[in-house]
Amino acid sequence: MKLKKLFKDIENVEIKGSKEIEITGICSNSKYISPGNLFVAKRGRCFDGYNFINRVVESGASSILCDIYDPFLENIVQIISKDVEKVESEVAVRYYEYPSKDLFLIGITGTNGKTTTSYLIKHILNKEKKNCGLLGTIEYIFGNNRIFSSLTTPDNILLQKYLREMITQNSKYCVMEVSSHGLAQNRIKNIDYKIAIFTNITREHLDYHNTFENYLNAKKKLFDSLKFDALAIVNRDDPFFPDLIKDSKARIFTFGIDNKADIYARNVKFDLNGMEFEVFYKDKREKIKTKLIGKFNVYNILAAISFAIEMGIDFKNIKSYISSFSSVKGRMEKVEHSDFYVFIDYAHTENSMMNVLTTLREIKKRKIITVFGCGGDRDKDKRSKMGEIASNLSDYSILTSDNPRTENIEDIIKDIVKGFFKNNYEVEIDRKKAIEKAINLAKKDDIIIILGKGHETYQIFANKTLFFDDRKVVEEIFGS
Repeated sequence: MKLKKLFKDIENVEIKGSKEIEITGICSNSKYISPGNLFVAKRGRCFDGYNFINRVVESGASSILCDIYDPFLENIVQIISKDVEKVESEVAVRYYEYPSKDLFLIGITGTNGKTTTSYLIKHILNKEKKNCGLLGTIEYIFGNNRIFSSLTTPDNILLQKYLREMITQNSKYCVMEVSSHGLAQNRIKNIDYKIAIFTNITREHLDYHNTFENYLNAKKKLFDSLKFDALAIVNRDDPFFPDLIKDSKARIFTFGIDNKADIYARNVKFDLNGMEFEVFYKDKREKIKTKLIGKFNVYNILAAISFAIEMGIDFKNIKSYISSFSSVKGRMEKVEHSDFYVFIDYAHTENSMMNVLTTLREIKKRKIITVFGCGGDRDKDKRSKMGEIASNLSDYSILTSDNPRTENIEDIIKDIVKGFFKNNYEVEIDRKKAIEKAINLAKKDDIIIILGKGHETYQIFANKTLFFDDRKVVEEIFGS
């Protein structure tokens, strides 16, 4: 696409150089620049795109979108704008030809439950023989292609690119997790959602948003963006749901357990192998069986059923699809052992930890042994709260490393220990040794729960990232 077509009628942009050049692609990461690309030089919290301009020039970039003109740069077109991110979103959607117009887009936001709900919806659509792409915390899926995700919600350019790729792969639907970071940074601008789902909201990411109000307002952006013909599916039991939808133009559909909603669940029963509950919708009363466990998963299933109802799927088929869904990697993922139970879960906030441990306490036969840590360079206030929850709901905890990033691991653990009010823990900084200790401590019918990293296959330290997969570590210990 020629540069003049790409930037036609975009306001407050000044082009220094030829408008006739051909743009072969758009990129904001200097590592992936190809000849003829437009490089978007953004000033982020951690990186400044300007520091990589020489690299992209050497790599063959034909043009740069930036907020200040550099008279010393030669042989490259400069597009100057005071609002680089706004222009980036405009040129990205234009370059990839407005892909959301050709897809039925389902966006899911909330503190917890986004991943499981997205996989449930994809599972339902696949069972209906409808080709569905997925963008989320674990991976991006287009047709038969799977890519490990780096961001829950990709940046403006990659998001439009991936949506276009889904269309190329004959997808008609896309379900995606919409993160608060993605919303705050306007990554979903120019995305036309047909359905938006709200799972829940609790304190999280305050290291980025600073206040809970900012976090809530970021989530609200998704529902504010919906058009009159869209649908908002929201958790009636969450006390903040009215705040999120108060300015939304969309039709509202509610689900819940504790409160009556458009669809609600009652009589929830579960054990270590699954659960069943009754669903009430209009004049229908149906029994749902699933391999998932926990009240939090009832909410996820209700959100998925709400979607399926709105899609006109027969309830008998919905029940069958839910019962055939097994699990999501790193979300209460079970690792089989003949004597005791091992679960791996991504829970890394006080609310998600509370949900997981409360569920396990209701069905435990003996003791719960919890292995967990907290991430570095993230909200420090949650650490002691997670320690208090573990002290209260676990029989024994082993405190270890998570993703320490640039923080000292010992300092992180000291923050966690402040919350313990029982002497029912020990510290083992080496995560592999901590898991091994838990397994060696376990007796018949005990439950080991390994929290914090879930699907992740790495550990992030100050100056290195190492391969680490909780499940593989457990399997190796079992096999040794």
